[in-house]
Amino acid sequence: MTGFGRGSATGEDFNVAVEIKTVNNRYLDLHLRLGQELTPLEMNIRKLVGARLSRGRVDLNINFERTGATTYEINRQLIAGYIKALRDIQTEFQLAGDVDINTVTRLPGAMTTARDGLDETTTAGIERAVNEALDDLERMRASEGSALAEEMRVRLAKIEAEVPVIESAAEGLVDAYRQRLQKRVGELVNRSANQTMELDAGRLAQEVAYLADRSDITEELTRLRSHLEQFRVAIDSEDDVGKRLDFLLQELNREANTVLSKSTEVSIKDAGLVIKAEVEKLREQVQNVE
Repeated sequence: MTGFGRGSATGEDFNVAVEIKTVNNRYLDLHLRLGQELTPLEMNIRKLVGARLSRGRVDLNINFERTGATTYEINRQLIAGYIKALRDIQTEFQLAGDVDINTVTRLPGAMTTARDGLDETTTAGIERAVNEALDDLERMRASEGSALAEEMRVRLAKIEAEVPVIESAAEGLVDAYRQRLQKRVGELVNRSANQTMELDAGRLAQEVAYLADRSDITEELTRLRSHLEQFRVAIDSEDDVGKRLDFLLQELNREANTVLSKSTEVSIKDAGLVIKAEVEKLREQVQNVE
């Protein structure tokens, strides 16, 4: 589910600001952006996020700043090698001049901020800021989730409204098949004016029964209603239900396809297509659900 959250913490010698953004994804895909100094905390931060989020692409950015007195480390080997190279150039090409300290200090890597490590207070502050950002994110996602759940209920209602339409049309299928067969046989008799043909009522009944059995969708409609009820219960659940909803949508789509394949009745096919369209819209929305 999409969302955004911020968190921050301040200590005697540090400031930390955390921003977290999530977008739709079927699985948890966590991307961290943090300075090299915070690398030792990466696994702990991943655990914090994984304990709170189960799906979505997550981009987490940590801006860490030390506010205490800054000390520097001197890369003596780098500077010594640089000065020696300058002296060699001076000797080989007979150049005048001295090595300037300003030139040395501008040498990349000659001086770096000393890393004092991360003490318990600093580590706790960073984790507190991460949790604060996750809290802020969850509040936003909860608000969006309520609106999403309501929209999914509306689509479920549209699917449920098509089930009685299918049931009503299915009740008249046997009579429709009988009339269709009788009409077809009558046409064949008329074409064979010079031949004597008798209509076998028993065989006609067998054919009607066979077609009725092949087109029976009672079980599919029963399962369809069951899946709809399970879907509604899952929406109201406090647990992580994203994968369960994915499965239920697959089953709803399967039942709709079976209904479409078993019937040639126009009203049933129209209702089945409406169900499939709503299932596809629900599938897009379920990608936002954990």
